This record gives sequence, structure tokens and C-alpha cells, in this order.
Amino acid sequence: MRAARQRPARWSGSRNPSDSLRTFGAVVQALREHAGLSRAQFGELVRFSKHTVESVELGRRMPDASFVERAEEALGNTGALRHSARFLTRGEAGLAVWFRRWARLEREAVSLCTYECRLVPGLLQSEAYARAVFEGTVPVAPDEQLENFMTMRMERQHMLFERPTTPFSFIVEEHVFRRRFGDAEQMRGMLDRVLELSAPRNVTLQVVPMEAGLHACLDGPLQLAETPKGQRLAYSEGQQNGRLIADPKEVSFLHQCYDTLRSQALNAKDSRGLLERLRGEL
Repeated sequence: MRAARQRPARWSGSRNPSDSLRTFGAVVQALREHAGLSRAQFGELVRFSKHTVESVELGRRMPDASFVERAEEALGNTGALRHSARFLTRGEAGLAVWFRRWARLEREAVSLCTYECRLVPGLLQSEAYARAVFEGTVPVAPDEQLENFMTMRMERQHMLFERPTTPFSFIVEEHVFRRRFGDAEQMRGMLDRVLELSAPRNVTLQVVPMEAGLHACLDGPLQLAETPKGQRLAYSEGQQNGRLIADPKEVSFLHQCYDTLRSQALNAKDSRGLLERLRGEL
């Protein structure tokens, strides 16, 4: 995210989730409560976390097909959820315009790779770090818009836990983790969050040490994804813009750059050790 883009620019889109999402969520909540199920209990039945259930019920998240189907089965097979899901439209508050298509693609990707040289990747950010990033945008976002940015950013991170068989790879420059923000406690919180989110077996984090020198990805941040149909895509981002790349030759070249950098970065174990040492220095 990349969550919304790492540094969202001018506010764009609706100020709130769409009416259809809110209505659908209210129906799910009413049926769940009628069945006497807590969000945690319902989450076990539909095989999604209670946080995802909450997000759907509050209209903040578009339910995918598997959620709708399992919810139908768990709540009586009335057909109400299947039918109403056909009319859902997505509210994309909190996502930069140029990032929205990629955000939709990453939700279904069978693998995701991220190289970042500016900021901690959105999928690994602590809440305090994300807020500091959003508060520093120009023009200044109104409070309601800021909260939409924050909600979307934190929601995207659920992917790391809800898709335990999807490989997520991150390569991040060491100086990104050394860049100061807030106080020492917030810095430690940021490093703790990165260590927590990169701990699952499907998540790999590699740090490019400062002494590694120049390398193949110096042109800027990069994301790579593979779709369920086997198509490989890439996404690059700059000031106030982003570019989805589908040309096979260009995507292949970017994969070569990423794979080369992967061999130059610290391995996952040594990367965690470096982050733990940085935390100890605070």
C-alpha cells in the first residue's frame, strides 16, 4: 500500500462508506444478533476474523464472495445476503485515486512483493506512524478525512493474518527504520509493530543494510503481484501519481530487479536481528 498510498495527497472520493455497504452490514449484524452469535463466534463460522466481521457490519469493508456465501450458510440460507450483495458498491474513502485499482488487485493476489525506500510499507505501519504520515500531508486533511485514511490503512493490514497461505515479501531500506518520528516510545512502537506483522510464516521481511551500496531498485518503490489466473503485474509510485504496469517484458524486468535485490538484502533472521538492535538503541 499499500494502503492507500503511502502518503495520500488531496482528498478524493466519498466522505463515508457507500450506502449499500452500510445497509448490507446492518443486515448482517441484525441476522447475526438474531442468531445469538457474537462477532467472534460468527467469525469462526465464516472463517474470518472478528475484526473483519466488524468492518463489514460497519460498512467499512466490501465483503468478498466467500464471506457472503459462508454468512448465508451460517445465518439460515434465506438468500437475502446473496441477493443484496449483487448491489454492493464500494466506498473508497482513504485511497488515493491512482492507487485504487492496485488496491483492488492486491486483495485477490496470490503473492505480493514490496520494495520501499521512503517509508515503512503501509501494510507494516504502526498506528502512530501511519497517523504521523497522514498528518504531514499537503494540503492538510480535515479530521474526518484523516480518520478515513487511518481506517483504510489499518484495515489493509488484516490481509497478513487473514490470508496465511499467501506469501508477502517486503524489502525495505535500513534508513527507513532509522528515520525519526515522534518520541522514543513511538519509535519503539513502530519497530514492535513491524516485528509483529512480519512474524507469520507467510510474511518475509528483508532489510537492505546501509553498507550494501547501490543496487538494482534505486529507481524507486515497487510492488509486484500475481493474480489467481497467473498474470504478473507491477505498480510503481511517485509524487502525486501511480502507474499500474501490465506489459510482460517490463514486469519481467522489474521481477529481475527485485530478485537481485533480494539476494543483496539481509536474510529474514538477520533483518529481524537488525530491527531488534535498532529498538534497543532507543
